[in-house]
Amino acid sequence: MSAPATSAADLFTGVPPTRPNSFAQWRALTGRIVWVMATKGELIVAAITPLVFAVGFYLPLKFVMQVKGIHYAQYVMPIIVLQTMSFTMMSNAQLAAFETLTGLNMRMQTMPIGKLVPLLSRLSAGLVRSVTSLAAAIGWGYMIGFRFIAGPGQAVLFCAFSLLVGTVLAIGADGLGSLTKSPESLSQALTLPTLIFGMLSCGFVPEAGFPEWIRPFARNQPISQFSYALRDMAQGGVTWHVFWVPLVWLIGLSVVFLPMAVWASVRRS
Repeated sequence: MSAPATSAADLFTGVPPTRPNSFAQWRALTGRIVWVMATKGELIVAAITPLVFAVGFYLPLKFVMQVKGIHYAQYVMPIIVLQTMSFTMMSNAQLAAFETLTGLNMRMQTMPIGKLVPLLSRLSAGLVRSVTSLAAAIGWGYMIGFRFIAGPGQAVLFCAFSLLVGTVLAIGADGLGSLTKSPESLSQALTLPTLIFGMLSCGFVPEAGFPEWIRPFARNQPISQFSYALRDMAQGGVTWHVFWVPLVWLIGLSVVFLPMAVWASVRRS
């Protein structure tokens, strides 16, 4: 005589109901990404990249700027930091695109995982990379003569504002990455605006170094405004008269990027 069939309800009798914990999920996913970054050497690259920028930007223009009476290590440091933040932006974009390409995003949408947990985990891992790059950039900057002259309070503001800029850019890049299935094409698409806004900014040379017809763009675009604020934070202390413009830029970018990133992350493709 055969044993009675066991129903699914009977099979799981006594098993406590699952209670998904978004914090634990975020911690696990963030840890996974950070572990991959550490084991594949991405954090080492994040620490070396500012050195490449420091050598590539500082050495060719140091003596030219000295003739003009500019302490170039102080002047160029903000753009070095901003360029390292742009690498975090591209890293987040590629990670989001890869997870979309491999179907990991779709797979997590079918699981009892908080809707925003994958996005927050990628941004948190990107913040780890940004902190690593920023610490390395400041260290390399001190080797070429950069100093926080305005005191510890402004130094903390310098670091916090730099990380905030990097996070906002990473949010926008993550949204783009979630909408595409080609990490290579996305990387190429992000490289062009990064070069344009970086090279045509007042982070490398003063506004007077540009032809008159392009000076309004060079002066008012966001990278120049961010570099103005960061330079003042390091040098003599930023004033509200200088700080409100980059702050408006940052808020405006957040208003555009955040809804796009959230929608791209939770949508079902």
